[in-house]
Amino acid sequence: MTTKIKICGLTTSDTLDVALQSGADFVGAVVFPKSPRHLAPETAASLFERARGRAKIVAVTVDPDDAMLQQIARTLRPDFIQLHGSETAQRAEQVRARTGAGVIKALPIRQADDFAAADAWDDQADHLMFDAKPPEGSALPGGVGHSFDWTLLSGRAFRRPWFLAGGLNPDNVAEALKMTGAPMVDVSSGVESAPGVKDAGRIATFIQNARRS
Repeated sequence: MTTKIKICGLTTSDTLDVALQSGADFVGAVVFPKSPRHLAPETAASLFERARGRAKIVAVTVDPDDAMLQQIARTLRPDFIQLHGSETAQRAEQVRARTGAGVIKALPIRQADDFAAADAWDDQADHLMFDAKPPEGSALPGGVGHSFDWTLLSGRAFRRPWFLAGGLNPDNVAEALKMTGAPMVDVSSGVESAPGVKDAGRIATFIQNARRS
């Protein structure tokens, strides 16, 4: 089975084009003002229209209110809304109804017990994302370059397709896939030269290395 790849936090046409040309399956626009990768919905819509039909467009949000969801749905028209905050499964149902988009739910992982949260999302998430739990006091729920212990995934099976995220980069993605058998991977800071600044070469190499594994 071919690994699906998501490049998240794209902010420029050049790096988005590299992701698309290299074969990314999902491309993510972060709509969260505290993130160095934040794009206003209108800006994201203008940039990501070139991706429509070539890759799945994902709007990455953190506890979005109804007004923000409506703005994202009207302008960006994403294929998926990624929920990266403390949203409940009930809220995900509302998100789907208000936007018409699929739902990706990110779950923070530090220890084995954290995977228990996945059960609540069987009926409400199209995909799950297992991301490293951020450090205490972090203003960002993801995209900080930290990974969790991948051996925690050994022997686990999930009813929904899932992404491995957190601390991935061109140098370790092949090892991560070998260890976890992840059907999908997500990367953001691991293909940057500075926070929020994507590196075209790292994007291309990440996708190439993930495909080879």
